[in-house]
Amino acid sequence: MTVFDFETRRLDGSPMPLAAFRGKVLLIVNTASQCGFTPQYAGLEALQQRFAVRGFSVIGFPCNQFGAQEPGNSAEIQSFCQRNYGVSFPLSEKIEVNGEQAHPLYRHLTSVAPGVLGTEAIKWNFTKFLVDAQGRVARRYAPTTTPEAIAEDIEAALSASQAQ
Repeated sequence: MTVFDFETRRLDGSPMPLAAFRGKVLLIVNTASQCGFTPQYAGLEALQQRFAVRGFSVIGFPCNQFGAQEPGNSAEIQSFCQRNYGVSFPLSEKIEVNGEQAHPLYRHLTSVAPGVLGTEAIKWNFTKFLVDAQGRVARRYAPTTTPEAIAEDIEAALSASQAQ
Protein backbone atom coordinates (compact mmCIF):
# COMPACT_ATOMS: atom_id res chain seq x y z
CA MET A 1 0.00 0.00 0.00
CA THR A 2 1.24 3.51 -0.84
CA VAL A 3 0.07 7.06 -0.26
CA PHE A 4 -1.44 6.97 -3.76
CA ASP A 5 -3.99 4.37 -2.57
CA PHE A 6 -5.82 6.92 -0.40
CA GLU A 7 -8.42 9.55 -1.11
CA THR A 8 -9.54 12.66 0.69
CA ARG A 9 -11.64 15.69 -0.17
CA ARG A 10 -10.50 19.20 -0.96
CA LEU A 11 -11.67 22.12 1.14
CA ASP A 12 -14.44 22.71 -1.40
CA GLY A 13 -15.70 19.15 -0.85
CA SER A 14 -14.60 17.80 -4.21
CA PRO A 15 -12.76 14.44 -4.30
CA MET A 16 -8.98 14.51 -4.08
CA PRO A 17 -7.68 11.03 -4.89
CA LEU A 18 -4.01 10.95 -4.05
CA ALA A 19 -3.55 8.74 -7.12
CA ALA A 20 -3.79 12.02 -9.04
CA PHE A 21 -0.35 12.84 -7.61
CA ARG A 22 1.22 9.57 -8.77
CA GLY A 23 4.78 10.19 -9.94
CA LYS A 24 5.17 13.35 -7.85
CA VAL A 25 7.21 13.88 -4.73
CA LEU A 26 4.91 15.07 -1.93
CA LEU A 27 5.23 16.84 1.38
CA ILE A 28 2.16 15.99 3.46
CA VAL A 29 1.58 18.31 6.42
CA ASN A 30 -1.12 18.58 9.09
CA THR A 31 -1.81 22.30 9.35
CA ALA A 32 -3.57 24.83 11.59
CA SER A 33 -4.33 28.53 11.24
CA GLN A 34 -3.86 29.59 14.87
CA CYS A 35 -0.67 27.76 15.84
CA GLY A 36 2.77 29.06 16.72
CA PHE A 37 3.98 27.13 13.66
CA THR A 38 1.38 28.68 11.32
CA PRO A 39 4.03 30.99 9.74
CA GLN A 40 5.46 27.78 8.22
CA TYR A 41 2.74 28.20 5.58
CA ALA A 42 5.06 30.78 3.98
CA GLY A 43 7.92 28.28 3.81
CA LEU A 44 5.64 25.53 2.52
CA GLU A 45 4.40 27.84 -0.24
CA ALA A 46 8.01 28.74 -1.09
CA LEU A 47 8.78 25.02 -1.52
CA GLN A 48 5.68 24.66 -3.71
CA GLN A 49 6.78 27.54 -5.92
CA ARG A 50 10.38 26.34 -6.10
CA PHE A 51 9.78 22.68 -6.90
CA ALA A 52 6.31 22.33 -8.47
CA VAL A 53 7.60 22.48 -12.04
CA ARG A 54 9.83 19.48 -11.27
CA GLY A 55 7.00 17.24 -10.06
CA PHE A 56 6.51 18.23 -6.42
CA SER A 57 3.52 19.24 -4.34
CA VAL A 58 2.81 20.15 -0.77
CA ILE A 59 -0.58 18.90 0.45
CA GLY A 60 -1.98 20.48 3.59
CA PHE A 61 -4.34 18.63 5.91
CA PRO A 62 -6.03 21.08 8.30
CA CYS A 63 -6.57 19.56 11.72
CA ASN A 64 -8.18 20.89 14.91
CA GLN A 65 -6.91 18.18 17.29
CA PHE A 66 -4.09 20.20 18.86
CA GLY A 67 -5.17 23.05 21.10
CA ALA A 68 -8.24 23.70 18.90
CA GLN A 69 -5.94 25.73 16.65
CA GLU A 70 -7.94 25.13 13.44
CA PRO A 71 -11.49 26.06 14.48
CA GLY A 72 -12.62 27.50 11.14
CA ASN A 73 -14.82 25.97 8.49
CA SER A 74 -13.51 25.15 5.02
CA ALA A 75 -14.21 28.60 3.57
CA GLU A 76 -12.50 30.31 6.52
CA ILE A 77 -9.44 28.06 6.25
CA GLN A 78 -9.15 28.65 2.49
CA SER A 79 -9.55 32.42 2.90
CA PHE A 80 -6.99 32.57 5.72
CA CYS A 81 -4.38 30.56 3.81
CA GLN A 82 -4.84 32.53 0.60
CA ARG A 83 -5.00 35.98 2.20
CA ASN A 84 -2.10 35.56 4.64
CA TYR A 85 0.26 33.20 2.82
CA GLY A 86 -0.82 33.02 -0.83
CA VAL A 87 -1.18 29.25 -0.52
CA SER A 88 -1.48 27.63 -3.94
CA PHE A 89 -0.93 24.01 -2.92
CA PRO A 90 -3.91 21.71 -2.33
CA LEU A 91 -5.62 21.67 1.04
CA SER A 92 -7.86 18.83 2.16
CA GLU A 93 -10.99 19.16 4.16
CA LYS A 94 -10.36 19.26 7.91
CA ILE A 95 -9.40 15.81 9.21
CA GLU A 96 -8.25 14.09 12.36
CA VAL A 97 -4.74 12.66 12.42
CA ASN A 98 -4.87 10.71 15.71
CA GLY A 99 -7.33 8.44 17.47
CA GLU A 100 -10.30 6.40 16.35
CA GLN A 101 -11.39 9.00 13.80
CA ALA A 102 -7.93 9.44 12.27
CA HIS A 103 -8.00 9.63 8.49
CA PRO A 104 -6.81 6.33 6.94
CA LEU A 105 -3.97 8.19 5.20
CA TYR A 106 -2.62 9.32 8.55
CA ARG A 107 -2.97 5.83 10.00
CA HIS A 108 -0.79 4.66 7.12
CA LEU A 109 1.74 7.50 7.43
CA THR A 110 2.26 7.07 11.14
CA SER A 111 2.53 3.28 10.93
CA VAL A 112 5.22 3.31 8.22
CA ALA A 113 7.09 6.34 9.59
CA PRO A 114 6.84 6.42 13.38
CA GLY A 115 8.17 9.37 15.31
CA VAL A 116 10.71 9.63 18.12
CA LEU A 117 11.16 6.41 20.06
CA GLY A 118 8.78 4.63 17.71
CA THR A 119 5.67 6.54 18.74
CA GLU A 120 3.12 6.62 15.97
CA ALA A 121 0.91 9.47 17.17
CA ILE A 122 1.24 12.91 15.61
CA LYS A 123 2.47 15.15 18.41
CA TRP A 124 1.41 18.59 17.07
CA ASN A 125 0.49 20.68 14.05
CA PHE A 126 2.92 20.89 11.14
CA THR A 127 4.31 17.36 11.37
CA LYS A 128 5.58 16.65 7.86
CA PHE A 129 5.98 13.51 5.75
CA LEU A 130 8.15 13.44 2.62
CA VAL A 131 6.75 10.96 0.10
CA ASP A 132 8.73 9.74 -2.90
CA ALA A 133 7.39 9.56 -6.45
CA GLN A 134 6.34 5.91 -5.89
CA GLY A 135 4.14 6.92 -2.96
CA ARG A 136 6.45 5.58 -0.25
CA VAL A 137 7.12 7.61 2.88
CA ALA A 138 10.77 8.65 2.76
CA ARG A 139 10.95 10.61 6.00
CA ARG A 140 8.97 12.13 8.86
CA TYR A 141 9.81 15.58 10.24
CA ALA A 142 8.90 17.16 13.57
CA PRO A 143 6.78 20.32 13.69
CA THR A 144 9.91 22.28 14.63
CA THR A 145 11.62 21.31 11.37
CA THR A 146 11.19 24.28 9.07
CA PRO A 147 10.17 23.83 5.44
CA GLU A 148 13.47 25.41 4.39
CA ALA A 149 15.36 22.67 6.22
CA ILE A 150 13.58 20.04 4.08
CA ALA A 151 14.51 21.57 0.70
CA GLU A 152 17.67 19.48 0.32
CA ASP A 153 15.73 16.24 0.96
CA ILE A 154 13.08 17.30 -1.59
CA GLU A 155 15.85 18.00 -4.10
CA ALA A 156 17.30 14.53 -3.53
CA ALA A 157 13.87 12.85 -3.87
CA LEU A 158 13.18 14.73 -7.10
CA SER A 159 16.60 13.82 -8.49
CA ALA A 160 16.04 10.16 -7.61
CA SER A 161 12.62 10.13 -9.28
CA GLN A 162 13.95 11.76 -12.43
CA ALA A 163 16.82 9.25 -12.62
CA GLN A 164 14.36 6.33 -12.79
